Formats: sequence, C-alpha cells, structure tokens
Amino acid sequence: MCEPVMQTATAPESYLYDPNRLSTAQCMGDACVVCHTKWPRPRRALGELPDGAHVYGCDECAGIIGYQPVPAGKPLIAAR
Repeated sequence: MCEPVMQTATAPESYLYDPNRLSTAQCMGDACVVCHTKWPRPRRALGELPDGAHVYGCDECAGIIGYQPVPAGKPLIAAR
C-alpha cells in the first residue's frame, strides 16, 4: 500500500503522495491510490501529487484511512 508522504501546509486535510510509489493509473486518477481498484472509477480525492494533481480513492478506502472531510460550515461532532 502507498502511504501518504506528508501533509501539505496549504491544505491540512490533503496528503502529498510520492508518485514514484504509485502506478501510472493511480497517478492519472484512474485507480484507487490505496487498493488499486479501477472499477468503479474512484471519485474521492484523497490527496495530491507534488505537481498539484489530485489522486483519488474509493469510498471504502477513504473510510479505512480515516479520510472524512468536513464540509465548510459544518461543525465537528464527536461522541463517546
């Protein structure tokens, strides 16, 4: 699996991925950046490449890695 390299300073919810550790399909957004699934085409932006291009993931992998973006204006709610 490909691990995020670091968080970017401009977008704290976005991870910077190393393109050398990804396949061409993952770098092009045609495969999930986590599990390599190509169909259905991943639609959740999970991070970026150093050139600013987005990398995508499937909903299941986004949930596994804990990527749950909060829509602007929505308060965070935590429960125990």
